Amino acid sequence: MKLDLLTAISPIDGRYRGKTEPLADYFSEYALIRYRVRVEIEYFITLCELPLPQLKDFDHALFETLRGIYLNFNEESAQRVKDIEKVTNHDVKAVEYFIKEEFDKIGGLDAYKEFIHFGLTSQDINNTSVPLSIKEALEETYYPLIEELIAQLQQYADEWKDVPMLAKTHGQPASPTRLGKEIMVYVYRLTEQLRQLKECRMTAKFGGATGNYNAHHVAYPQYDWKAFGNRFVSEKLGLERELYTTQISNYDCLGSVFDAMRRINTIIIDLDR
Repeated sequence: MKLDLLTAISPIDGRYRGKTEPLADYFSEYALIRYRVRVEIEYFITLCELPLPQLKDFDHALFETLRGIYLNFNEESAQRVKDIEKVTNHDVKAVEYFIKEEFDKIGGLDAYKEFIHFGLTSQDINNTSVPLSIKEALEETYYPLIEELIAQLQQYADEWKDVPMLAKTHGQPASPTRLGKEIMVYVYRLTEQLRQLKECRMTAKFGGATGNYNAHHVAYPQYDWKAFGNRFVSEKLGLERELYTTQISNYDCLGSVFDAMRRINTIIIDLDR
């Protein structure tokens, strides 16, 4: 059965697709694969910049060509990753093999291919790709919409500042108020909670199989891999590395982001009612 608005299992991708379509660029499987490719490429480039001994001869002029692998990534590229996954039975390993194929297309990079995904576990890719997608979805779609709502409410508050209305306390008529002031309550609440949401730290897990850079340290003990990871996550991804983790992210900062969004949703529901 072909997937369309009527055959989608979820109303998010069906009935309400028109409202949620912009989110496909961040939260679809296609988008997740694209983010994974981006993290893998930027990691390889950062290893070259270090450089690892075997990567010191890599031509830095090719960095933009490598970035083109994720900048020009499309649905056909994602389908190739899915086809590889049918063989690997592993989604992140399929991304690694896809990038190796792209290296082959560039040519002359055989000596460097095995350093794609060097020393990493899948969660180093997932736990950077997902918070990066959330960060960019917030900045590029969510924040502008909430700010537009706040601006509209501010306009109403200004227009209605002299409109009298009866206020209530305990459900009973109380002292009078003005409609503009009551709308201003929601401007204030949303502004405050949006500020708190923006202050939430966007963190990522990046530390090898058990969060200790074991493989990195055994292979190249001369490097400070924690400093390397901090710099990579901060400078290349715009996130903050979680300093102490297991194989996976602690998810605490992600939890704070979602809780801040929940409070904003609660305010909007209150406004609607």
